[in-house]
Amino acid sequence: MIFETVLKKLVKTGDLSVTDWKGRVLRFGDGGTPHVHIKFASAAAARKIALDPDLYLGEAFTSGDFSILEGSLYDFMVLALQNTSANGGTSANMNGTTFSHRAIYRLRVAMRSFDQRNTEAKAKDNVHKHYDLSGKLYDLFLDADRQYSCAYFENENSTLEEAQLAKKRHIAAKLNIKPGMKVLDIGSGWGGMGIYLAQTCGADVTGVTLSEEQIKVANARVKDLGLEKSVRFLLKDYRHLEGPFDRIVSVGMFEHVGIGHYKEFFSKVKSLLKPDGTALLHSINRSDGPGATSAWTNKYIFPGGYIPALSEVIPVMEKTGLYITDIEILRLHYARTIREWMNRFMANRDKVKALYDERFCRMWEFYLAGAEVSFRYIGMNNFQIQFGRDQHFLPTTRDYMMTEEARLRALESTPKRAAKRKKS
Repeated sequence: MIFETVLKKLVKTGDLSVTDWKGRVLRFGDGGTPHVHIKFASAAAARKIALDPDLYLGEAFTSGDFSILEGSLYDFMVLALQNTSANGGTSANMNGTTFSHRAIYRLRVAMRSFDQRNTEAKAKDNVHKHYDLSGKLYDLFLDADRQYSCAYFENENSTLEEAQLAKKRHIAAKLNIKPGMKVLDIGSGWGGMGIYLAQTCGADVTGVTLSEEQIKVANARVKDLGLEKSVRFLLKDYRHLEGPFDRIVSVGMFEHVGIGHYKEFFSKVKSLLKPDGTALLHSINRSDGPGATSAWTNKYIFPGGYIPALSEVIPVMEKTGLYITDIEILRLHYARTIREWMNRFMANRDKVKALYDERFCRMWEFYLAGAEVSFRYIGMNNFQIQFGRDQHFLPTTRDYMMTEEARLRALESTPKRAAKRKKS
């Protein structure tokens, strides 16, 4: 059988038991950890997974043709990655898999520019498929501010809410915002970052998103907080914006730009930024270099999306004439963020099922488990790139960031103080 041959070749460590569609139990690995027992409901599902696990494993789990009898889905993914990823599980590129798997992966790498042709119409459609799901869904696993990006855990005891607030504070400190500055938030989501910058920093904020559900929530929050004069969220593609802005921030949006649109993105940001302005880009990063989006993720979760490597981003910024002033890599913060999301998702699984169905629940379990494993074991992380059009307009050491974080922390409990400073 194809699947049995593939598993014998791939699974050298760990303890994998497999119950096939005939009820036979097969064992693979060296008996170490993790121990996982899986089951295939059909020969067709096993054959498809053996030929192209990147696409069909998620489909089979979603449909129930592949299930976990012992251990967890997370355990299975850890076992799979430690046997198939390069360098013992530190690379997302499929160097440890079969020749056919590598050939399929290389084809997907070659096709990525075509798959990520995110025209304005396609970009909006891609956003709609993920971010215009029921708002009730996101309330069931995100923090109250609906921060849907990597949090910043300042210590081991930080809650998700504290870590997401710390993320906003950390970014705001790097931007060194003064009261009254005009700030653009590209990919403003449900409004949390923009509202924070207005309330705590005294900024005049414009945010843009392509999600109709997000814009409704964001503008309702602005109205409820009485911030209409200092914050506005627009349903608009960033490519149609006009500047200039003192500061530009983009958190978790760059992954949707597409590899062929990087020059377009940075050229537009440069045109929107004042000569003495500062921008910050917060994005997921693949630490092992250029690759391809998971076929299953591209089809079911984030169509048109791609996680860049720094080696793909920095050359475009240089050629665009942007000056990089600071880079920080957030290691393991996203793994912990997603673990928090998964715990909340599973605690509310019955409510998610009531919103959608069992198939949807299994699809999102696969998405969240796979994401955590990727960030914890195969080198996915986050970068924050601070940049501008000139090197002369920020303090010359990073000390100001820590000083500013401390100042913002003190202001967070009394946000109206920032508004008063702006008036004065």
